[in-house]
Amino acid sequence: MEILKIPKERIGVLIGKSGEVRKEIEKKSGTKILIDSENGEVTIEKGDADALTELKVINIIKAVGRGFSPENAFKLFSDEYYLEIMNIKDYARTQKHIMRLKSRVIGSKGKTRKIVEELSGAEISISGNTVSIIGTVESFDVALKAVDMLLTGSEHSAVYRYLERMRRKIF
Repeated sequence: MEILKIPKERIGVLIGKSGEVRKEIEKKSGTKILIDSENGEVTIEKGDADALTELKVINIIKAVGRGFSPENAFKLFSDEYYLEIMNIKDYARTQKHIMRLKSRVIGSKGKTRKIVEELSGAEISISGNTVSIIGTVESFDVALKAVDMLLTGSEHSAVYRYLERMRRKIF
């Protein structure tokens, strides 16, 4: 049994309309998911699932909690996809600096996030003090490096050049 905590405002997304998201996770994994909508606790009962499947369910729930749509989170059922949750606090000391770094990753009207997603092929979500990435091995590594470059202060143009160079190599 595993217990996770996700933001209360994401509980509805995890449950889904008429419970369809929760039911789909349970059906695909053989686990039982209990959701406490009062405090945001999600309990995963292993059931018929092996350890790897249980880990995938944990990552799917974390992904939904970090702002991904269930459709994007469900990609994590595949062995081809990975999830990384980067804490912006690892790059900044003050709340003001955290806000500035979040803005760098998002960009004006979401432009930077969109460019990183398009050129890397990964999905990105910025939630709270975290930047989360879902992608295949290739797209994941490229997006992770690009976000790290942004958080460490690289110029946006340098990050875009890196992404374009990697896109030509990979795709």
